Amino acid sequence: MAHRIIAQIVLTGGRVFGRAFAEAYKQAQASSQFARAAAKNDPGAANTAAASGMTLDEACKILNVKPPQGGITNMENVMERFKKLYDLNEPKKGGGGSFYLQSKILRARERIEMEVRNAERKAQMEKEIKEGWRPKLYKD
Repeated sequence: MAHRIIAQIVLTGGRVFGRAFAEAYKQAQASSQFARAAAKNDPGAANTAAASGMTLDEACKILNVKPPQGGITNMENVMERFKKLYDLNEPKKGGGGSFYLQSKILRARERIEMEVRNAERKAQMEKEIKEGWRPKLYKD
C-alpha cells in the first residue's frame, strides 16, 4: 500500500513539474520572438531594453509619465515622480514599501534617462554630420 502512494506522489509531482517546464519554455520562446521582432523594427531598442532590464513603455508606466517624444521629455517631472514614489516605498518607514519596488522605480528612472541621453547623442552626431566636424582649438 505504501509503495502505491509513493508511486502516485512521484507521478503527480513529475506531471506538475513537466507542465511547469513546458509553460516556462513557451514563455521563453514568446519572449525571444518578441525581442527578435523588436530588433527588426528598431535595432537599438533591443540593446537598451536588455541593458536596463525593462522597456521604455514599462518605465513610463511605473513612473506614470509620458514617453519621450523625439528623445525629449520633462526630466523635472520624471525626477519629481521618482522621488515621490521612491520615498513612499521606503521599507524602513513601515509604509508597506519594499526594496524590490524601490529597485523597479530606480530602474525605470534610469531607463528614461538612458533614452534621453541616447537621443541627445544621436542629435549631436547628426548636427556634427550636417555642419561638418570642427576640432576644438586650444591656445597655449
